[in-house]
Amino acid sequence: MDVWQEEAPVNSPAALIDHIKSESVAGGRPRPAQKGQSYVVLLVVLKEKLFGTGSGNLTELERSINAQAALGYRLHTITTSASGSKGLGGGDRIQATLVFERLGIS
Repeated sequence: MDVWQEEAPVNSPAALIDHIKSESVAGGRPRPAQKGQSYVVLLVVLKEKLFGTGSGNLTELERSINAQAALGYRLHTITTSASGSKGLGGGDRIQATLVFERLGIS
């Protein structure tokens, strides 16, 4: 297991909250591929604007793509799936799965 996948012990309420926060943003965090691997998969959740239509955080998606490009990867594939939200504010969510390929592979 590499450093990006290691689990921290969840042995207190504060550790549980930190764990939940890190899991909610971990998918969109730029990172290198595991040693010997050429691809990285990231998950970015786009939230619909509170008023109007369209995503309120396309800049987060753009930031994830640019940060991964700065690490030497290009966007290979992107897929999306919609998931509704019935919570307070009720905006829909779109999950974007991004597959990046390392540049300079021979």
